[in-house]
Amino acid sequence: MIAKFREKLKSQKVIVICSLILCGLFIITIFAPWLAPNDPIAVNLAQKLQSPSVNYPLGTDHLGRCIFSRILYGARISLGFATLIFISSLSIGIVIGVIAGYKGGWVDQLLMRIGDGVMAVPNLLLVLGFVGIWGAGLKQVILALILVQWVYYARIIRGMVLSLKEQNYITAAKISGSSQWKIIKKHILPNVLPPLAVMGTLEMGWAIMDLSAMSFLGLGVQPPTPEWGAMIHEGKSYIRTNPTVMIYPGLMIMLVVVTFNLFGEALSERFGIKRR
Repeated sequence: MIAKFREKLKSQKVIVICSLILCGLFIITIFAPWLAPNDPIAVNLAQKLQSPSVNYPLGTDHLGRCIFSRILYGARISLGFATLIFISSLSIGIVIGVIAGYKGGWVDQLLMRIGDGVMAVPNLLLVLGFVGIWGAGLKQVILALILVQWVYYARIIRGMVLSLKEQNYITAAKISGSSQWKIIKKHILPNVLPPLAVMGTLEMGWAIMDLSAMSFLGLGVQPPTPEWGAMIHEGKSYIRTNPTVMIYPGLMIMLVVVTFNLFGEALSERFGIKRR
């Protein structure tokens, strides 16, 4: 009993701490133009590879750009577009998962076989394939990641819907003459969305990692736009002489991904939701 109480208390502490960190990071994305001390894309070769100072809190990169300002602006892309990928993937997954689970039959088989085809190829290879066809760029990478991620949500939702539609209250709603849309809206979605919101926090970390990986490879965000993965790519040539150029954005990626993962794990334990 005491051990269980301690576990719940620990979980709640993790949730509160992670919530504060994530709220702070999202606030940074909103107020980046006011928080950044310098223009993130302004080149000043006379100030290149400078040590931290009052004007440049984290120093400058190989083009004399303020690393601190670029990290603040980079948060807008890494967090903002990762959220876009999550919401878009979840929306597609909800539609397909609910249709497949509720309709069943050949509709379910067709949609799930498409999902199996997507899951048969490793995510990174599939995204690289899409980007290879459409060309490099942030829009192409975002679209490719959305097309890859939706299948996980769809399969999870399908399983939930298959279980929910066998419940007595769903049968009662059908007998009372409720339409399929009304049953889905009133009885299916309210029971499906909360667990997905919890699991989505775990997927946000992967979305940020994938987005940063594509930019690191030169396929995502293109210079001079500040983005954490692209900043690591630009700084790798100076890993021996000025390692902080790539260490700072790398630490930000690690902080955000670890925070999302800890937050998701704590929520999963708190509400008894299993990870995929």
